[in-house]
Amino acid sequence: MNVDFDFGGDVVLITGVGGALGSAVARAFDDAGATVCGADVVAPDSEEFALDPDRVDFYQGDFTAESEVKRVVDDVVADHGGLDALCNIAGTWRGGDPIHETDVDTFDFLFDVNLKTTFLASKHALPHLRESEGAILSVSARSSLEGGEGDGIYRATKAGVRLLTETIAEENLGTVRANAVMPSVIDTPMNREMMPGSDFSKWVDPADIAEVVMFLCSDAATVTSGAAVPVYGEA
Repeated sequence: MNVDFDFGGDVVLITGVGGALGSAVARAFDDAGATVCGADVVAPDSEEFALDPDRVDFYQGDFTAESEVKRVVDDVVADHGGLDALCNIAGTWRGGDPIHETDVDTFDFLFDVNLKTTFLASKHALPHLRESEGAILSVSARSSLEGGEGDGIYRATKAGVRLLTETIAEENLGTVRANAVMPSVIDTPMNREMMPGSDFSKWVDPADIAEVVMFLCSDAATVTSGAAVPVYGEA
């Protein structure tokens, strides 16, 4: 079954738009007619930028810095007249060491990139999303559901994203919907490089996650808020 979404007239802000998942989400919303505003710390002319910059209205900013988040959100609203959805896609993974061997810089980095960006973007988008009765979508992780060896800090940040999502949903019940997706291993160039011996066919295609993201931001999910939706694939 093919599902078509129509986001014509909607303004969507996507953080981490230059990455593999962010770019897939941006392409999906663009194909569905949305005005896509993409934010990233990486410039569009960087080799790390995975998206054709012509497909988004790009706003460069470090979303770990509150002043830059406020500037980007304010600029998006000023340029486009409002905001209908925020997709908190910015995030990363670090691991390999047990807690007693993990340095505090790794802790700070992961909490900044994975959780602080989600908090700050949501904080500054919410007043505008309340006006439009819009939606927030954030990215947690399957591994946030339990502890594990070697990547406990990452898991803790993604558990934080899940709890923050539930809190935003509760605080804005009936006005702004907030949901999260929980991927397992996403099929990205970085993950293939880090885990070359894995069975890539069992990993989740970013384009398939993007479809779930669009559903949760669409009118088809108006009764869904505070959810953390598994997008595990076969992994």
